[in-house]
Amino acid sequence: MDKLSTDLAGLYRAYIACLNQQDWPRLGQFVADDAIHNGRRIGLSGYRAMLERDFADIPDLLFGIQMLITDPPYIASRLGFDCRPKGVFLGLTIGGKRVSFTENVFYEYRGAKIREVWSVIDKAAIEAQL
Repeated sequence: MDKLSTDLAGLYRAYIACLNQQDWPRLGQFVADDAIHNGRRIGLSGYRAMLERDFADIPDLLFGIQMLITDPPYIASRLGFDCRPKGVFLGLTIGGKRVSFTENVFYEYRGAKIREVWSVIDKAAIEAQL
């Protein structure tokens, strides 16, 4: 792995640690002010609000990196989750039931910050557990 890929992987791992610690004041170190998520420009404040909402809906949420591929300025990651959403999640009534699922995410970095995110959650895996 070349130096730029190694640096990007390290930045990404620090970003995931920031999420898992819910260290919202540090989020701006990792996410650009004009961030885009799944084609919508939500900015850093919208990105933070989205994450805060996720943690409010899923109190035991932890992001687990299962796979990480770097091709600067891009990162591809498969994240694993094993958690208990409180109520409705992705339109599904979970009601505190434990579910396991994955998310496939692609990130585009500009410098040291995430500029754009494309994310797909495996909803079918959750449906199969209900």
